[in-house]
Amino acid sequence: FISFFAGVTSQITMVESGPGTVKPTETLELTCKVTGASLTDSTNMYAVDWFRQSESKQMEWSGRIRHDASTVYASSVEGRLTLSRDTNKGEVFFKLTGMKAEESGTYYCARDT
Repeated sequence: FISFFAGVTSQITMVESGPGTVKPTETLELTCKVTGASLTDSTNMYAVDWFRQSESKQMEWSGRIRHDASTVYASSVEGRLTLSRDTNKGEVFFKLTGMKAEESGTYYCARDT
């Protein structure tokens, strides 16, 4: 089961959207809509990070896309996760192929300043 967390920090809002549930081997595609700051603003939006909270409440970092569009991925999803963005729309995209049963949980985005 996949669910989402909407986070608000001062005037910057980040809201995730995507399918409620995906099955193992399927592709999970999420969108993080950012308002109140530009994705290219290295001061307020140095990077957008993605995390997964498991059903046991453990937090696991999945990856990040920086203000300059460079990306870094956790070794567990390297080669399966793609992070991209549309700076005009203020959207960050998360695409994880070949979902595994142990990757179920709550996915959310957060900013790093």
